[in-house]
Amino acid sequence: MAKLTFKYYPQPPTDRSGKIEKKIFRYSLVIPLIFLIIIWLFKLSEVFLDINLVHLGVYPRHIKGLIGILTSPLIHGDFAHLTGNSTSFIVLATALFYFYRRVALKVFLMNYFLSGLLLWVGGREVWHIGASGVIYGLAAFLFFSGLFRRDIRLLTISLIVTFLYGSFIWGLFPIEPRISWEGHLMGAASGTILSAFYYQYGPPKMQYNWDELDDDDDSAFAEATVDKDDESASAEATADKENGLNSVMRLVILIKKNKNVTITPAAPYFSGKDTWIKKC
Repeated sequence: MAKLTFKYYPQPPTDRSGKIEKKIFRYSLVIPLIFLIIIWLFKLSEVFLDINLVHLGVYPRHIKGLIGILTSPLIHGDFAHLTGNSTSFIVLATALFYFYRRVALKVFLMNYFLSGLLLWVGGREVWHIGASGVIYGLAAFLFFSGLFRRDIRLLTISLIVTFLYGSFIWGLFPIEPRISWEGHLMGAASGTILSAFYYQYGPPKMQYNWDELDDDDDSAFAEATVDKDDESASAEATADKENGLNSVMRLVILIKKNKNVTITPAAPYFSGKDTWIKKC
């Protein structure tokens, strides 16, 4: 594990070339993809073996439901439910492992078990299945970590999470009785707690010199130097300051670096023949 962590996370990253970024991104996909493969294997096993694994969900405050803390996120009601959760999970989990790679594995595992434990303690006495609790925890962690750290890059992630998953807020309320809103709420609580606990961790803050910004540098994160002996360069830099282009350029570049992502929502709910099953 130590070797994997060392290779996976250069601390702090010093080479910001495209090649290194792509390598880090590929590493960030490893654990999220492994998790997706596992939950899809569980669903395919149910279908091909004609079995029902609902009993592996969380049943709050009952001994029989304790196993669900481990297995509940792996069980889904149907392929629509599974597909919706898979899409949201791969986006949020990859962001976690990319931007918080030093503590990502700890946060992922702690969120996984803490959200399930809180659900077992505070949920309704029915079967709860699905990975939405984990997903809500990831969304809450990414959102609040950016706020707590007050880092421009992480605040950008917070804004992206808000833009893509702002509708998640409705899943925290008991609007639809058959939806495990408690699973969503406990997941969000778990992510918020972990974001406060690990607020000192994450990518090191980078110092930018926005007073000397090179307009020809599309990255805009490299410092621009102005030759004081060159009168034309000095005049251009002064004009930039006067027009306030420094802060505007900073915002435009952050927007340019983000792309729209379409998220397919999970199916709302389903019910079993003999008992209600809450889908989260």
